[in-house]
Amino acid sequence: MSQVFDELIKYKNQGIKAVLVTVIDKKGDGPVEVGKKMVVNEYNQAFGTVGGGALEYYAREHCKEVLKSRNSYSERYLLNEGKVIKDAVSLPMVCGGVVTLFYEYVGAKDYIYIFGAGHVGQALCNILKTMNYHVTVIDDRKEVYESFTGADVKVNKPFVQFIEEEGIKDDSFIVVCTPSHQHDYNVIDKVIERKINHKYMGMLCSPDKLQSYLEKTYDKFGKDIDLSNFYSPIGLDLGGGSPEEIAISITAEIL
Repeated sequence: MSQVFDELIKYKNQGIKAVLVTVIDKKGDGPVEVGKKMVVNEYNQAFGTVGGGALEYYAREHCKEVLKSRNSYSERYLLNEGKVIKDAVSLPMVCGGVVTLFYEYVGAKDYIYIFGAGHVGQALCNILKTMNYHVTVIDDRKEVYESFTGADVKVNKPFVQFIEEEGIKDDSFIVVCTPSHQHDYNVIDKVIERKINHKYMGMLCSPDKLQSYLEKTYDKFGKDIDLSNFYSPIGLDLGGGSPEEIAISITAEIL
C-alpha cells in the first residue's frame, strides 16, 4: 500500500498523470478485498493490485479512458462471464461476486508551457498556480531563470532545443512570451513543424507583429495551415498593460 502512495507523490512531482483505483465495495466471492488499491500512470505502468485476473486487466485498460477524460467515477463489475445484472460490466471470471472500483484521476487539470520567464511569464505563473495547473517555464537566460519562482518545472535551455529534446504533452496550453520576436516565431514554427497536438497556443505581440508573423508563416507552411488554436494578440481584451493585467487576460482566455 505504501508503494502506491510513494508512486503517486513521485508522479505529482514529475507532472505525470495517473489513476488511483480503489476497491470500494464487494458482494459475494472474488479475489480482492475492499480497500485494495492500484495506481496506473499515463505510461501504463501499474503498482499495487485490485485482485488480478480479468478484473485487474480490465481496470488497467479502463484507466486509459480515465486519463483522457480526467474525470473520477465508480464502476461495478460482475465476476461471472455470461451473466448480466443491472448497472454492472460482466467480466470473464467464475467467482460470481460483484465488485465496485473507484477510478480517481490524479494529476493536473491541464499542462501549461510558458516560453519566456520574464515579467509576464512570472505574473502568469503566479495566477495559474492558484488553480490545478502544472506549469513548465522555459528560458535560456540564466539570471532570469534563476529568479523565477513558483513553476512546477523550470528549464534553463534554448526554447526550440527544449521542444526538440523534451517535447510537449498532447492537449497542453502553450504561452509564447520570449524576449525577442525571432524566438517567438521559432517556438511556434517548431510546434507547427512537429504537429504537436495542443489545445491553445498564444503569442504575446502587437497587431503589427502578428501580421508580420502570419506572412512569414504562410510563406513557410502554406495558406492551408491550421491555426484554429492559435491566439494572438494573446489574452482577452480586458484592458490594462501591466504584467499582472496581461497575465489575468491570458488566464481568462485559457479558462
